[in-house]
Amino acid sequence: MKFLIQGNNIEVTESIHDYVEEKLDKAVKHFQNLATKVDVHLSVARNARISNKHKAEVTIYANGTIIRAQEHSESLYASIDLVSDKIARQLRKYKERQLGQKTRSQVKTVDSVDSVETIPLDTNLIGDRQPELPSEVIRMKYFTLPAMTIDEAQEQLQFVDHDFYMFTNQETGDVNVIYKRNHGGFGVIQPRQNHDQ
Repeated sequence: MKFLIQGNNIEVTESIHDYVEEKLDKAVKHFQNLATKVDVHLSVARNARISNKHKAEVTIYANGTIIRAQEHSESLYASIDLVSDKIARQLRKYKERQLGQKTRSQVKTVDSVDSVETIPLDTNLIGDRQPELPSEVIRMKYFTLPAMTIDEAQEQLQFVDHDFYMFTNQETGDVNVIYKRNHGGFGVIQPRQNHDQ
């Protein structure tokens, strides 16, 4: 398995590198047939008001699925320990789901999208305020957007340790976003088709 270990505001010494490899090797040893690449990003916050300054982020690429975890603590080594445990749990959950999908004999069906009630959208969402963009873009990320069903996207969301997941809807070909709702459950953001054309 290939490890890529990077640091931000910290030098990744040989001892840190060896510790990360040792901990993550233990965490992923039962899943090496799934994982092809492991990206590790270690960072230290320079802000004195932040108590848990040391962050460890791990991203594992497993058969087209991205499994991600991050942890913060007061010690870099503690963050590495915590994120290793978390990524092992996520890999176990991923493998259990994969095995569960193979053993299921019934196929799920989804009702037609036409049966969903449409509610008119208020076009004046910002009132008398002026729309503003941030003065500068802080960070840009580029991802491939695999085509998948909403159920598959919901499953992927469980593995990325984020509140949302962007994907290409396999049925419509449109870019959709699935997100965790504050009061439980999930929501999906889909573009509205313009019927005037």
